[in-house]
Amino acid sequence: MALGSPPSPPNIVSGASKRLGGISVDGEGCLIWLESRPNEAGRSVLVKEPEKPGDEPVDITPKEFAVRTACHEYGGGAFCISGDTHVFSNYKDQRLYKQSLHLKESLPLPITPDYGGPSVCYADGRFYKRLCVAGHNPKHVESPTEPKWSPEGELFFITDRQNGFWNLYKWKTLIACSYRQMGRSHLAIIDVLQSSLVSLDIPFTDIQDITAGNNCLYIEGASGVLPTSVAKLIEFPTIVPGQNAYAYFYPPSNHFYQASQEEKPPLLLKSHGGPTRKTRGVLNLSIQYWTSRGWAFVDVNYGGSTGYGREFRERLLGCWGIVDVDDCCSCAEFLVESRKVDGNRLCITGVSAGGYTTLAALAFRETFRAGASLYGVMNMLKAEPHKFESHYLDNFVVSEKDCYERSPINFVEKFSCPMILFQGLEDKVVPPDQGRKIYAALKQKGLPVALVEYEGEQHGFRKAENIKFTLEQQMLFFARLVGRFDVADEITPIKIDNLD
Repeated sequence: MALGSPPSPPNIVSGASKRLGGISVDGEGCLIWLESRPNEAGRSVLVKEPEKPGDEPVDITPKEFAVRTACHEYGGGAFCISGDTHVFSNYKDQRLYKQSLHLKESLPLPITPDYGGPSVCYADGRFYKRLCVAGHNPKHVESPTEPKWSPEGELFFITDRQNGFWNLYKWKTLIACSYRQMGRSHLAIIDVLQSSLVSLDIPFTDIQDITAGNNCLYIEGASGVLPTSVAKLIEFPTIVPGQNAYAYFYPPSNHFYQASQEEKPPLLLKSHGGPTRKTRGVLNLSIQYWTSRGWAFVDVNYGGSTGYGREFRERLLGCWGIVDVDDCCSCAEFLVESRKVDGNRLCITGVSAGGYTTLAALAFRETFRAGASLYGVMNMLKAEPHKFESHYLDNFVVSEKDCYERSPINFVEKFSCPMILFQGLEDKVVPPDQGRKIYAALKQKGLPVALVEYEGEQHGFRKAENIKFTLEQQMLFFARLVGRFDVADEITPIKIDNLD
């Protein structure tokens, strides 16, 4: 079978996989986590650890509710646990509800009114010099008093937490933390008094969340040790002498098919969003979808990404649209020179700010043969961003002139290769109008182009059917226009303007 065509069903990527979005511990020490489920239209559900080993985790959130906020378009901070009660934001009405964690069949009760009116900004003009925040857990009542610091910096206090009698205690000075070094997460214990840091041996290369409870430490971790194609951290030279950047390279791998030794694989390069985020070398089923079909895949941490130090982050200051684009092109060229990939079959994809890097690379460089932009930024002009991010890019694109000159929408004549665009119609971060403008311009220019719009999707696709469709149509688009192979699965192609 030709390289690039071994079948690998996308269903496991779009529907069977779940995304974690935060961990916490309740008053009895049980682990609680938030789970996003594409096969339930992206519904987010609070889940509790099994009561007994071997049992299944228990859903806390009833089916008619979804734990998610719409704050600043991205959401976040959707639940809070106090003792045996949790409070959450329901996505449909954005009201706050409280629910017992331990009473079976407990239904959520609304604690904020069903407003339904216009959004109103409110400030009472009162400001407080002191603010006392105290937790309330009816099962955990204590009376702490008389805190004192010793000459050695130890904190002593009196409390009745153990048996109802006041006794002297010393505050533990051990702190669990996660830190990053060269793009990899590490778990460690800090001893404040000893001024020491001891790393713990864990099998994870990335830590997203950390919490403690019931004398246990819980982390949300991931690694790249189990997938078919294992991520390899590579360091490659940039166009600036003496400066390198980083990426995770995934070679093609499929146990059921053997590729030709003479043929180099096509490459799909991904630029992450942000632009100040980072990519992680962990199990990503979307990447495995490509590598199991014979594609090489590289996930780039261009200059400006987090995890590699301040100097690396500051490379993007004043240079978004330049450094990120140059680094992605340099990475692809490095892999070609290293004889890892076919230089005539280089494709690029990206989401949000990564979609902008994709568009800019295709407009202002000649490295790639085709691209896919998922809700990508196309116009940098500062009048367009939504309020929350209205000043986010001020340090990365300094002047209006730079905004104009680095916006791909203003230089459609410089595009020279095929493009496919995917857009959510409820996206307020990158309005659908941006995608339609560049689609119409490329269509008029005569380039092969396609636009896919999804009802009910925002800035990021959550529904299983849309995630699956996006993967399949990217694969089919690249196969028809660049890959020179037939896709093994039965996929109904969408119309590509100026080709079909």
